[in-house]
Amino acid sequence: MHEYLIEGGFPIKGTITASGNKNSALPCVAATLLTAEPVILHNVPEIEDIAVMLNILQSFGAKATNLGNHSWKIEAKDIESCVIPAELSKKIRASILFAGPMVARLGKAEMLPPGGDVIGRRRLDTHFIALTQLGAQVKVNGHFVFTANKLRGADIFLDECSVTATENALMAAVLAEGKTTITNAASEPHIQDLCNMLNAMGAKITGIGSNILYIEGVESLHGCEFEIGPDYMEIGSYIGLAAATHGSITINGIKNLDMRPLKVGFAKLGISWLQDGESISVSSVQEMKTNADVGTKIPKIDDSPWPGFPPDLTSIMTVVATQVEGTVLIFEKMFESRMFFVDKLISMGAQITLCDPHRAVVCGPSPLHADHLVSPDVRAGMAMVIAAMVAHGESRISNVYQIERGYEKLVERLQSLGAHIKIVNIDE
Repeated sequence: MHEYLIEGGFPIKGTITASGNKNSALPCVAATLLTAEPVILHNVPEIEDIAVMLNILQSFGAKATNLGNHSWKIEAKDIESCVIPAELSKKIRASILFAGPMVARLGKAEMLPPGGDVIGRRRLDTHFIALTQLGAQVKVNGHFVFTANKLRGADIFLDECSVTATENALMAAVLAEGKTTITNAASEPHIQDLCNMLNAMGAKITGIGSNILYIEGVESLHGCEFEIGPDYMEIGSYIGLAAATHGSITINGIKNLDMRPLKVGFAKLGISWLQDGESISVSSVQEMKTNADVGTKIPKIDDSPWPGFPPDLTSIMTVVATQVEGTVLIFEKMFESRMFFVDKLISMGAQITLCDPHRAVVCGPSPLHADHLVSPDVRAGMAMVIAAMVAHGESRISNVYQIERGYEKLVERLQSLGAHIKIVNIDE
């Protein structure tokens, strides 16, 4: 176990390449169970969540070989178990993503409720409803048991635009008999990555990028080679870090279409960047002033399903807003505990009024001072890193495992950008 020590007040400067999309890699790893043939995945981020997913695969009897340079070869030919070990299931929310492919290929999956970030109630009903409509039976009694003699295509309407439920429904439907329609489907870039990977394996999915997906079931899937797209959550985090510290950064390996919702959100805080092909450059000279809505109304940054502003970046925007002139309303609609981390920003000197579990009014700019912080989840943890790098003095951040679940080699990359950050052992 270790913590971060961060001395604030030093602007970042330099160039990085975007990591592979965490939220694409997780379902793509699970999807390798849908074939007995080898699958090679490229641009897989080197993070804790991926390590846990690979451990779960190996517990089933699959083989995972690190080919180097962020590439993995996965062979799920001989599957010996359909039970996810309890200690692994509790570590990661994405463990639920094995339900769809396991039921589709083996007819059974068993697991404890998944773990992951503690950001409020995260219902799984949508998963159960979708799989049940495809012909699976679901038993919930302290743990989950999914069984199916045969999956059949169905006309599915998701009761919420859930990313992981869409992914589970997709992975089950590709091997179901007949045609499936998924309406109110999530359409994020990671959903698109999963669809494109499944099609590369022989699936027949159309409507990719929209909220209605059409799947024509096939008898079997084959192996493939697929590259994970860039992580726009990580990209947004580094843009926020550069702006908040009055630094500059160039980020290579971006995808133009992924950046459009981020551009709209950051513009409300007077933050912009130059784009050149697959690279963006954030200048140290930014307006850093809220752009009022028509009639000088306080602007609002609120999340919504893709292509709206990503929920995972509302924590980042909250801390960045503390360094921006003016007032802004941050409205996080999805999880009732995600905004509770702002009490630590307030203790550091931020002017934030938490209106309710979902809304916070931020007034800035506010000088921040160092504090001892505890990361509650991946994104709030990164927001705390940004706050510590802005603050005067030396901050300590605990529970950094939560941050490292989603950010590849964070300390090493921040040091390469000039950040004054180091790892310390808790026992020292």
